[in-house]
Amino acid sequence: MEKEQAISKEEEKKAIKENEEGSINANNKDDSKEEEKKEKEDEKEKTSKHKKGKDEKRKTILDMIKFVVPGTSLRNAVINIVKGGHGALIVLGSSKMQELFEGGFRVNCRFTEQRLTELSKMDGAIILSDDLKRILYANTLLIPSTEIATDETGTRHKAAERTAKQAETFVIAISERRKQTTLYYKDQRHVLKDSDEILRRATETLQILEKERDVFENLMNNFNILEITNLVYARDVCSLLQKIEVIIRMEKVIKRYLLEMGNEGIIVKMRLKELVKNIEKEGGILLKDYAPSNQKRLNTILSHLNYEGLLDIETLSRLLFEMHPDDTIAPRGYRMLNKTNLAKGELKNIINYFGNLNLILNANLQQLKEALKSEKRAETLQKELSSVKEQLLTGRKI
Repeated sequence: MEKEQAISKEEEKKAIKENEEGSINANNKDDSKEEEKKEKEDEKEKTSKHKKGKDEKRKTILDMIKFVVPGTSLRNAVINIVKGGHGALIVLGSSKMQELFEGGFRVNCRFTEQRLTELSKMDGAIILSDDLKRILYANTLLIPSTEIATDETGTRHKAAERTAKQAETFVIAISERRKQTTLYYKDQRHVLKDSDEILRRATETLQILEKERDVFENLMNNFNILEITNLVYARDVCSLLQKIEVIIRMEKVIKRYLLEMGNEGIIVKMRLKELVKNIEKEGGILLKDYAPSNQKRLNTILSHLNYEGLLDIETLSRLLFEMHPDDTIAPRGYRMLNKTNLAKGELKNIINYFGNLNLILNANLQQLKEALKSEKRAETLQKELSSVKEQLLTGRKI
């Protein structure tokens, strides 16, 4: 009996020991999980900071203009300052700003356009938080390095440009005499225009763009007929690519105007979207048709050409296709076959089998069947190609 009790106690001790060990292991596992979780969070934070740093480096003056578009509190304050006949220096705070100003007084109040307007009546610079939610300091003296090069002549604008460069931040300088507002960001500069003037410029550019799009559509209608009849010359392709590039560049100009106009440019924005619809896609598929192995290089050439080079068809033809403008050139057929219901794989098989559009358009049913490996699909394609040819020859848009 005593022996059995001793054995029972031994088992009980063993069980308690195992429970304790299990509890220690469980705690160790929990600690391990906590450490792993913390490591992941630290890694995530590092990645986030690194990404934020990269985004900051990529920012330009165009990213800063959004802070002063019509309708924003900062823009309203700028307008009020100009109307009141005052000058001002407004700086967005950054980690480097603490060493670049002295004097003044700490405000640290919520940002409103009325407060900013009133504080601008003092001579010194006003420093805002980087999220534009608070006014941090007022009536301060900016002391950037005088060794930093500047093209400005006025004291206020010199200080603004040097501060923007040294602190890598956004600075607004309002001229009391000229009633002009200049924006500085890092080493970039932009003069803020009146929204009515921007709207007028955007509207004028949009009207020119509408004419360019009409010319492009006429060129494309003629080009469709030339492709069907196998009469395409290098100059025909270059004329289309030239118009596409001009339209893309004009789109960029208008987009910059829209950025400065804010919500006031909504109608212009809608019309612009209509005018540039599918234009880049057309350019890409043209290059795929006529220069399939050099698409990226040719896109780079087009985007970097000055207007003089872009408008010279002979230069364009030699740069893009290394041939005279009056030399014939054959399309592979991507653009025309995209007007049919062929699947991507089928389209690729057809082009690889025939090599160019002329042979595809003149292929008989048996040849199409061999290329597609299906009599039914061959019959469908033959009917679609016949319909496409008929519509394009009558000038209809597909």
